[in-house]
Amino acid sequence: MLFLRRCNQLLQAPQQLTLFVNIGFRFYSSDSEFEIKKITKIINDHPFPDQPVHPTLAQVIPSATISTSFVENILGRLFATHSNGLKAFEFFKFSLQFPQFTPTSDTFEKTLHILTRMRHFTKAWDLIDEIQKTHPSLISLKSMSIMLSRIAKFQSFDETLEAFEKLEDKLSDGKQFGTDEFNLLLRAFCTQRQMKEAKSVFNKLYSRFSPTTKTMNILLLGFKESGDVTSVELFYHEMIRRGFKPDNVTYNIRIDSYCKRGRFLDGLRLLEEMEQANCFPTLKTITTLIHGAGIAQNTNKARQLFDEIPKRKLLPDSGAYNALMSAYIRSGDVKSATRLMDEMEENNLLHDDVTFHTMFSGLMNSNRIDGVLGLYRKMIDRNFVPKTPTVVMLMKFFCKKRKCDEAFGFWNYLIESGYCPHSHATDVLLRSLCSHGRVEQAFGCSVQILEKGRHLSKNSFRVLEKYLTEINDEDKLRKLNEMIKKLHTALPASKGHAIGISDPNQDRLALI
Repeated sequence: MLFLRRCNQLLQAPQQLTLFVNIGFRFYSSDSEFEIKKITKIINDHPFPDQPVHPTLAQVIPSATISTSFVENILGRLFATHSNGLKAFEFFKFSLQFPQFTPTSDTFEKTLHILTRMRHFTKAWDLIDEIQKTHPSLISLKSMSIMLSRIAKFQSFDETLEAFEKLEDKLSDGKQFGTDEFNLLLRAFCTQRQMKEAKSVFNKLYSRFSPTTKTMNILLLGFKESGDVTSVELFYHEMIRRGFKPDNVTYNIRIDSYCKRGRFLDGLRLLEEMEQANCFPTLKTITTLIHGAGIAQNTNKARQLFDEIPKRKLLPDSGAYNALMSAYIRSGDVKSATRLMDEMEENNLLHDDVTFHTMFSGLMNSNRIDGVLGLYRKMIDRNFVPKTPTVVMLMKFFCKKRKCDEAFGFWNYLIESGYCPHSHATDVLLRSLCSHGRVEQAFGCSVQILEKGRHLSKNSFRVLEKYLTEINDEDKLRKLNEMIKKLHTALPASKGHAIGISDPNQDRLALI
């Protein structure tokens, strides 16, 4: 997710063209945060697929509670907590039956994003068909980009092109798609670093559409993310030869390309070139250079660039602070990074997931266990739930340091917050608990995952199978096997998911 967010920041796309929805928690004074958390947790904890969700929703959600902002907040939390996509879909459909709720682009896009993230493409197409009939204006470039990007990630090149054509047939009212839709298709491939496919589509459809500078920037960003500076510069010159004029987004991408490869001085050279071309640097430009200075271990230059932000009539945001913090962490200066956290608070800037992830990384690398625990408690006290990479990093740290109590406590905090931990974090915790003789707790965690309608990984199941067999607890193994098999009837397993005991006629359960 950090990579995808970075792509959008560099492109600085208008909101309606942003590929991945910025699904955060947006609270309104009319809504009770407590009520939102409570309903989200009820949906996440609802046994799936044992019982339908709709009757429970009707029982726990008063009709007067339903409003547009309420539904947006619930869906936002369901997305952030990795809820089962089918339960989120049921909640959205449940909300549609109330006359005071008018679906918005935000609610539709969040539901679509949740479904496609879990590869429920059939349901996603059903949702698009339904909305097209009832609220066709909600189907925007953003919703189309969500669909195309996920299909490009999880399905084949041909299937992605077919999806593009299918969307055109459904949504264009007889008119052909234009440059904006063409850009979405290119970006779907570029954000997956599928540059061979992106170039093929560009060459094939170039004559049909009218590419703009934005089109070329999307391709340029794709080459940057492939990690090849030479490819970036070659395509940049091709862009110039085709008559496109570079803008500040173009320069930001090129600067980031050099900085990521440790060529910070080349990034500074491009800043000068940018200014000479009367293409004024943005806050993103300076933030990128601060990050590049950190990669080059030049904290003095990073601080100088940061201090120049007000002189350029710009205001530093959390991103700029995080970039400078990362520079300090890379040089081992944890104290200066910590002072930056305090400075952010003084300037009323919230610590976001990148802030915590950067600081945890620095404290872990410097082997400051007490510092990690202190920051962890500070995060918990603020009721902050980090994103998946930070969750996995913390879980690995606790388990590696043999702090099973902290790891299990962190798990319970996530569950109580309505979050369904990612399979990587689950794998790490279950392995650690079992190796320390806490098989009962490991079994309980696996049941929580399955009850929420999320698959258990093959690795987790094998670990539990091994330890449950060793302690002769066949009842628990049988229960896990039954829950996994039942979940498959409603939610087919994908690669890496547990399928239970494959041949019951030959396994030890057949002996009972």
